[in-house]
Amino acid sequence: MAQTDTRLLYHIVFSTKNREPWIDPTWRDELHAYIGGIVRNRKGELLAAGGIPDHIHLLVRLAADRSISDVVRDIKSNSSGWLHERGVLPFAWQDGYGAFTLGPSAIPGLTAYISNQVEHHAQESFRDEFVAMLLENEVECDDQRLWM
Repeated sequence: MAQTDTRLLYHIVFSTKNREPWIDPTWRDELHAYIGGIVRNRKGELLAAGGIPDHIHLLVRLAADRSISDVVRDIKSNSSGWLHERGVLPFAWQDGYGAFTLGPSAIPGLTAYISNQVEHHAQESFRDEFVAMLLENEVECDDQRLWM
């Protein structure tokens, strides 16, 4: 076979440094659009973005020749710089991230979940949400390491 055919879908989640509430709803949509451009420049597609002031959820499709770690690094570093240029100081992302694979049939449900983050977090903390994602995806974690 001379070609590579893939549909690599990821749910990516990461927070602001120390989970500070730095993402302002007045410019959150601009941030999501900027991140969409970063993903497109890496031959991917941002299918959904959402979050609240202390974290972000992204649903992305990546090309086969792009690593998740490289794309997340680029998203964080470029979006941080973009926010700093616009005077959003202090601002930083946490060091780590969560990334979970999914199939195409999960796109509608996850898109709705991501777009409903404000309402969702009226009921559940980011910590509880993230731990539940790790458990659902059978990711082993050290609770103390997660919240350093």
